[in-house]
Amino acid sequence: MSKFDTKPLPYEILEKRLKIVADRLGRPLTLTEKILYSHLDDPVGQSIERGVSYLKLRPDRVAMQDATAQMAMLQFISSGLPKVAVPSTIHCDHLIEAQVGGVEDLKRAKELNEEVYNFLKTASARYGVGFWHPGSGIIHQIILENYAFPGLLMVGTDSHTPNGGGLGGLCIGVGGADAVDVMADIPWELKCPKVIGVRLTGKMTGWTTPKDVILKVADILTVKGGTGAVIEYHGPGVDNISCTGMGTICNMGAEIGATTSLFPFNHRMADYLKATSRADIAEEAAKYSKPLLTPDNGCQYDQLIELDLTTLEPHVNGPFTPDLAHPISKLGNNAKKSDWPVEIKVGLIGSCTNSSYEDMARCATIAKEALDHGRKSKIPFNVTPGSEQIRATIERDGIAQTLREFGGTVLANACGPCIGQWDRKDVKKGEKNTIVSSYNRNFTGRNDANAATHAFVTSPELVTALAIEGRLDFDPTKDSIKGADGKEFKLSNPFGDELPAKGFDPGQDTYQAPPADGSAVSAVVDPKSNRLQLLEPFKPWDGKDLVDLTILIKVKGKCTTDHISAAGPWLKYRGHLDNISNNMFLTATNADNNEMNKVKNQCTGEWGSVPDTARAYKAEGISWVVFGDENYGEGSSREHAALEPRHLGGLAIIVKSFARIHETNLKKQGLLALTFDDTKDYDKVQPDDKVSLVGLDEFTPGKPLTCILRHNDGTCEEILLNHTFNTQQIQWFKSGSALNRMKQLAATMGNP
Repeated sequence: MSKFDTKPLPYEILEKRLKIVADRLGRPLTLTEKILYSHLDDPVGQSIERGVSYLKLRPDRVAMQDATAQMAMLQFISSGLPKVAVPSTIHCDHLIEAQVGGVEDLKRAKELNEEVYNFLKTASARYGVGFWHPGSGIIHQIILENYAFPGLLMVGTDSHTPNGGGLGGLCIGVGGADAVDVMADIPWELKCPKVIGVRLTGKMTGWTTPKDVILKVADILTVKGGTGAVIEYHGPGVDNISCTGMGTICNMGAEIGATTSLFPFNHRMADYLKATSRADIAEEAAKYSKPLLTPDNGCQYDQLIELDLTTLEPHVNGPFTPDLAHPISKLGNNAKKSDWPVEIKVGLIGSCTNSSYEDMARCATIAKEALDHGRKSKIPFNVTPGSEQIRATIERDGIAQTLREFGGTVLANACGPCIGQWDRKDVKKGEKNTIVSSYNRNFTGRNDANAATHAFVTSPELVTALAIEGRLDFDPTKDSIKGADGKEFKLSNPFGDELPAKGFDPGQDTYQAPPADGSAVSAVVDPKSNRLQLLEPFKPWDGKDLVDLTILIKVKGKCTTDHISAAGPWLKYRGHLDNISNNMFLTATNADNNEMNKVKNQCTGEWGSVPDTARAYKAEGISWVVFGDENYGEGSSREHAALEPRHLGGLAIIVKSFARIHETNLKKQGLLALTFDDTKDYDKVQPDDKVSLVGLDEFTPGKPLTCILRHNDGTCEEILLNHTFNTQQIQWFKSGSALNRMKQLAATMGNP
């Protein structure tokens, strides 16, 4: 499957499985269905109904980034298994903070995170996992360059795993517990997704880029419109997008809640495979293109969106949410009307979404033209290469130097400011300001931990152009710039090579292959460590109804995984559940007082932080519940947002609706993930209510649970709560977690 694996391409097996299912269904299949159903554990007996059935699948591989790999590997160690069952990798990209520049920042990160890196390195060797050292690059770019292939089914412990859809793979973001299932050779469960088709026609011209496709789709579908669905791009316009451009589009599909996104195999993918030393995979994929790697004629989509690339205008989305879309022609006026700061403080390009050679080359042509007229970036301009291969290649070809001359700082090959790993010094916390990036996510405080920062996402080309004038009301498609000589000039349409003419320079070798037998290697966790902590099993359900639970917080409005478990400086505790639990719900808004991180202790009447109050309840043996709003858990695959409430005494999360990954993560950790049958019942909940969840002895798939709200005045209200638990997931709840259940089954079978 790759130059690092001995396992062969699975096309022959996939084709046989798919034929069984196709004969059963007797209808044309979408590409999504072809890849999913060809990976079924039981193609003969599996129930298949979009949006209803739970599919049991056999993914081809697992990928983990360092922040989430810590908990995934700690869970895998807890399982007692000797070695991973499928090809798996760990990528060190999240723990490198952007401060001054790539070389210095990487050196500092290696020193600060030595204990964590050593644990991940030795755990990888012990359990048969490939290890990419810090400095290798961002997980999704490494996957695209080395591991993704058309028809692949992969799970990754990061929400932007769908980036691999740009190379025709069905790559799905999951929590660490899901990854453990796959690594443990347990069939992985996924609710059969609906399929939203996006038919592309026409051809992009001028300043329009692949990023604008997903920015427009986000505008159409909103941050929850893709929930429970795969976004499948097709149509004649597909061939007009580069492979890495398709990756950009799929990557940011996470922002609309989609399970994943993908494109059909075509010659642009074949070109990229050849350029990354995988011509043999391109040749094999071509043999299976029609039966396995393209949708059937006449296949039916649950929803169809038509998008004409010829008329698509460049977009900028934000602030505070990735689906608030503005055509560049309207951005300036919209900003002024909304009282957003028009002056841009920082421009940032790169990240897992937009750090391809093509992206960097096109930005360099814009920078070069500005420099030729005596102009450069008016603002700090940060450049994040996606991988060591990209960094080495843009250095060799002079692209990095051009961006430096433009005023850019080339950061480490890592996530950096995109995930909050940014030691920003130019504004004070609370200072209202605007930044523009080519990233994917722009939630409040995400990039710099400043809730007053107005973050906008757009193409790297537009970021580069906007940096020259440093204002949101500059439109490079029509506005002129004054050169150093006083003469006005207009930027040319950006251009750049899709792939390097001289081929890719791989740069430094940063990969560590696992030994054939790692049983002699020890993955040690120091009991005194404040970075790593072995896991204690959660308690199983005691068989009784949950009576008179206390409400920890009733969350108002948007509550992403960033709100539940902040990143940034908290990343260093991702391997230590107790320490990281001190960040729980820090930026969620309390409906009781419209404030963040301030809740009332219902026992003492005192106001305090959310984690401190939760710890006080836990110390007194008081279990609690959280109520939330729409699309609760939007954003990252961060399973810490489920682990922390469970660790601190939470038993149920009750909301209007969930984002997909987070709902699964809650179930995996033994929490009840429930939704209001009538969303208006959210308003009936009072912060000082006692909450009882009854009828758990009859907890079955499809049957709502009853919730009794006992108000402070002694009156009670009864409401219905829905759930999506299936039989297996109910066993997770009863056992205390999916990991507990795995151990129970292993003990029963006598085989870990």
